[in-house]
Amino acid sequence: MKYIILENIRSAYNVGAIFRTADGAGVSKIFLIGYTPAPIDRFGRPQPEIKKTSLGASETIVWEHCTDVASVIEKLQAEGVLVVAVEQTPTAVSLTNLSVPDSVAYIVGNEVDGVSEITLSAVDKVVEIPMFGSKESLNVSVAAGIVLYHGLV
Repeated sequence: MKYIILENIRSAYNVGAIFRTADGAGVSKIFLIGYTPAPIDRFGRPQPEIKKTSLGASETIVWEHCTDVASVIEKLQAEGVLVVAVEQTPTAVSLTNLSVPDSVAYIVGNEVDGVSEITLSAVDKVVEIPMFGSKESLNVSVAAGIVLYHGLV
């Protein structure tokens, strides 16, 4: 089983792009944390930007909106899922050194602030995507795509 956790993502376009990529990569479920926009708003209406960029994946892939990331992490860990944050930290290991288990959940964070410190302290591993140019980071939807396909091809 493969999961992705989106922690406080601001852009509905990024969320939609991640839904589309997650569908292609065989993700079982997406957890939307905090203020991450959901495919259906609180009034039961489709979120147009997510619908547009997901190309229908937001209507077929299972998702859940949660306010507390810690409870999601604990639940997944109790089920034997390796929970991996994608973030640049002094203790992060290169994604190229991650051996992907059968059950994994990746956490990607806010476009500006990244994965929160409290979340980083609760995960099993922290990985970073090697960067070779002058920029220090990737768009969150691109980073999600890289980690979701890591080990598949």
